Amino acid sequence: MLLSMGVSLYTSRVVLDTLGVEDYGIYNVVGGVIVMFGFLNSSMSGATSRFLTFELGRQDYEKLKKTFSAALTVHFIIAGIILILGETVGLWFLENKLVIADERMGAARWVYQLSIISAMVSITQVPYNATIIAHERMNVYAYVEILHSLLKLGIVYLLVIGNFDKLILYAVLIFCVSIFIAMIYRGYCMKNFEECKYKFEWHAIKSIYPMLSFSGWDLYGNLSIVARTQGVNMLLNMFFGPILNAANAVAVQVQSVVVSFANNAIVAVRPQIVKSYATQNYQYVVILVMHTTKYIYLLMLILSLPLILEMDFVLNIWLKNVPTYAVAFCRCTLMFSFFSTMSNIIVTAIHATGNIKRPSLINGTLYLSVLPVSYIAFKWGGIPDIPYICNILFVFIGMISNAYTLKLYIVQFSIREFIYKVLGVCFFITFLSFAVSMYVKYHISEGLLRFVSIGLVSTISILLLTYCFALDKHTRYKIRHLIYRKQ
Repeated sequence: MLLSMGVSLYTSRVVLDTLGVEDYGIYNVVGGVIVMFGFLNSSMSGATSRFLTFELGRQDYEKLKKTFSAALTVHFIIAGIILILGETVGLWFLENKLVIADERMGAARWVYQLSIISAMVSITQVPYNATIIAHERMNVYAYVEILHSLLKLGIVYLLVIGNFDKLILYAVLIFCVSIFIAMIYRGYCMKNFEECKYKFEWHAIKSIYPMLSFSGWDLYGNLSIVARTQGVNMLLNMFFGPILNAANAVAVQVQSVVVSFANNAIVAVRPQIVKSYATQNYQYVVILVMHTTKYIYLLMLILSLPLILEMDFVLNIWLKNVPTYAVAFCRCTLMFSFFSTMSNIIVTAIHATGNIKRPSLINGTLYLSVLPVSYIAFKWGGIPDIPYICNILFVFIGMISNAYTLKLYIVQFSIREFIYKVLGVCFFITFLSFAVSMYVKYHISEGLLRFVSIGLVSTISILLLTYCFALDKHTRYKIRHLIYRKQ
């Protein structure tokens, strides 16, 4: 992850500088049109992961094989639907609604068509990746992602020396790498997991029905997330042009670097939550949810607090040309990520129960509300920050709602403990570490020394406060024992 983070930051800087702000924004918004159609895949992805892990937890290997084949069949169908939507509705939207200069429309069409093919491959890859996660082969991701990072460096090198339209060249190179990485994952699964040998059988088609029912309720929630994310991107393009899409792309890149650490922890804990529920070990499910939400929040706080306070300095060092509003977008996106990540952990436990109607309807409605609010605000001359502020507010409300929903399905989960022992502790540590960091900020002149000082002070304060207030007595004892043993 450290290697991947470093490569992502470096390559983003070079790509933005090489493509320019306008082409970078075009790549972001055009690719987003296809991502917007991915709500079908998002729904089935969650269903596939849940059912494969559930059957593995029950050790029903015959049912596991049928579930995998059924899931892959559905994903083939979804890939076909994405192709049809992409070449009709999506192509119309690209040609008639997006704000793109005429001389760059040809390059935009290249990006768009490659995005469609790449999306289809990614869709049919979902059951294979879900199988790796269900088997908890996390080391595979480490090796492949190291290779992925090295290939990204190769892309940057070829982009800089390439004597061709930079936007088209970048789209082609990204496409080739994504296909290559997908094939590696697929080959590993087919070699190591018996259930990954696809076999279509008419009598096994009934295995699809439970997944379709599950994904059907999840469809609204996932559609809302995609509509909110890509819809905001489209609104920024329509009201402010591709320059704001470039700022949004920078914010997403910064967010992805920080959230990637948290997501890896979630990927590691998700199979344990589903398997524990499958074996009716509900108390352990609750322990996993409580501890994971708290510790991931604090991990993200260590990474995010120096960035939030020193975002101007970081972006000016990282990028040669900082897009307008990139600083504000980055700060809001990082704050949004805290509650979004915590909410995702709770939703993982809800998905394990199979009862997803209530959270999908509530969260989906909240997420969709961002679009009309933002549209009206922009019509009235509102600032571009408004969608990001709405995101923070609505995702926090959604997180609280998810906690109450989990209580309905797992009675061992305590709302009171979640509020006091997770949210209360996290907010208390955030307030104190923020106060200490602000003291340093206003007593040192802007520059590398201040950024490093804030990073060190905030990290030390968060770790000390976590030890004193976030850890229970048993965990503190184990840490002391480990330190004494090392001495």
